[in-house]
Amino acid sequence: MTATQTSAGSLIREWRTRRRMSQLDLAMEAEISQRHLSFVESGRAAPSRDMVLHLAEQLSIPLRQRNQLLLAAGFAPSFSERSLTDASLAPAMAAVEIVLKGHEPFPALAVDRHWNLVSANAAIGPFLANVAEPSLLKPPVNVLRLSLHPGGVAPRIVNLAEWRAHLLDRLKHQNDATGDPVLVGLERELRTYPSGLNGARPVPVEPNAIVHPLRLAHGDAVLSFISTITVFGTPLDVTLSELAIESFFPADEQTRTVLVRLAKERAEPS
Repeated sequence: MTATQTSAGSLIREWRTRRRMSQLDLAMEAEISQRHLSFVESGRAAPSRDMVLHLAEQLSIPLRQRNQLLLAAGFAPSFSERSLTDASLAPAMAAVEIVLKGHEPFPALAVDRHWNLVSANAAIGPFLANVAEPSLLKPPVNVLRLSLHPGGVAPRIVNLAEWRAHLLDRLKHQNDATGDPVLVGLERELRTYPSGLNGARPVPVEPNAIVHPLRLAHGDAVLSFISTITVFGTPLDVTLSELAIESFFPADEQTRTVLVRLAKERAEPS
């Protein structure tokens, strides 16, 4: 059922349930009466445009879904949705490239809402080496599929079971937050890929660990990475709000040394 076929009240109720909030919880957060919220959800009261946006803010609804909620309430969308190649987004995309380039000699990449690769820096090479299934590298490259597919990076991930569990947990949280059917399908697909356990139990997380590293075989070395996610802080465009940069940092001195060496090799004239 599309947003225009669904009432605004039922969508608000759906998002409230998704956020595990009671009517009283949301009413208190929004500083309105529970009675009024109940009337809105049941369709007995039509919310104003400001009320729709106010409730959406309290529910942390993504911008794309806020537009859908506004349409369901009979209002025009509030947030633009431009292509990443649109001239108006050029300053933002330039900022993305600055972040990616500035992170070298360490790998970094930018992805859209479906985890399709938007851009990457030159240091991403070790992640793409020896990919057996060429179709995984044809645009649009889905980085989660590339990571966990048995013909992709997965065979070189030393701690595949743990990293796979981390990625699937991240994707599940994203699905809980957005309800995006494409991501739901992607999660379902990724769960069919080999787990990397081969009948063994998952290795327990070390008690003194502070992050979950990615350990990647590269030649005779094992590169170990920790990662961070960066998003735009105050986006008003749907597409921009869904853009994320993942930056990988060396988790040990050996990884740092290898990455610096690879950067020097790339810089040398052939």
